[in-house]
Amino acid sequence: MSIWVFIIRRILQTIPILFIVSLVSFFLIRLAPVDPLAELKLNPAISKETIEHETKRLGLDKPIWVQYGLWAKSFIKGDMGTSVTGERVADKIKERALNTLLLSLNVIFWTWLLGIPIGIIAALNYRTAFDRVLTLLSSVGMAIPSFFFAILLLIFAQKTGWFPIGGLTSANFYSMTITQKILDVAHHLILPTVVLATISLAGLARQMRANLLDVLDSDYVKFARAKGLSNFKVIVKHALRNAINPLVTLLGFEFAALLSGAALTEYVFQYPGLGRLILEAVLRTDINLVMASLMIGSVLLVAGNMLADILLKFVDPRVKIQ
Repeated sequence: MSIWVFIIRRILQTIPILFIVSLVSFFLIRLAPVDPLAELKLNPAISKETIEHETKRLGLDKPIWVQYGLWAKSFIKGDMGTSVTGERVADKIKERALNTLLLSLNVIFWTWLLGIPIGIIAALNYRTAFDRVLTLLSSVGMAIPSFFFAILLLIFAQKTGWFPIGGLTSANFYSMTITQKILDVAHHLILPTVVLATISLAGLARQMRANLLDVLDSDYVKFARAKGLSNFKVIVKHALRNAINPLVTLLGFEFAALLSGAALTEYVFQYPGLGRLILEAVLRTDINLVMASLMIGSVLLVAGNMLADILLKFVDPRVKIQ
């Protein structure tokens, strides 16, 4: 089967998956005992006519299956609808998506740049002091809650003044030169990146270490060493290529998280990303905004898995696309 036929088949398989995800998500959100117009109803300055108009505009006066049908019809046409604040959902997502994409790509870059070598070094120094220390640090990194770690770094930044304590840019950002703008954004990205990368890095390094140890103990690696191949050739040419295969699948899942971001971390650092926007939308029961973010996440998950399968084919020639 050619790659193009494989891609087309996967796209066709995506349609029923997205339908089920949208159906379950919509009904779960609508069955929640939270009124999307609760804030308006509690505001004495808002008239009953305005509340009735908003109820009709959002379709809340119709049965739940009719609401789903109206939402699905508009979504298929490419219209994500309007939020409870009256803004277009597509515009709200578009203005935050680039910020989250920037943060997510930055986290993935540093995670893989550091995680793979650390895992390899730990496997090659198995049961040494270095390996034990690395295992301990990775366990701590995986155990510490991201929300708690973000608060600790926020307190550290506030006490020392070395890092900005929130946002993506400084107040005088638009008066800076291009170089200063790049450095300013990079400065604001340091703390959120450290929080998210630390947790991902710990898991990736442990996975790489376990995979490589398993491969190094296999018969064909022992045979390659018995033939007199150098340790460098055995590790790079034979062991490493096979040990990295499961990590390609993990990359597909990380691709799915590109636009979802980390809601709690973004919330702590007041980072203007999609994660924070989605969290606020869930708390307000903003149906159109929540549904749009869920559907985008589902599409990225399927696309990420498909990308991982294709990359795995190029990494390991033994894998056949069926």
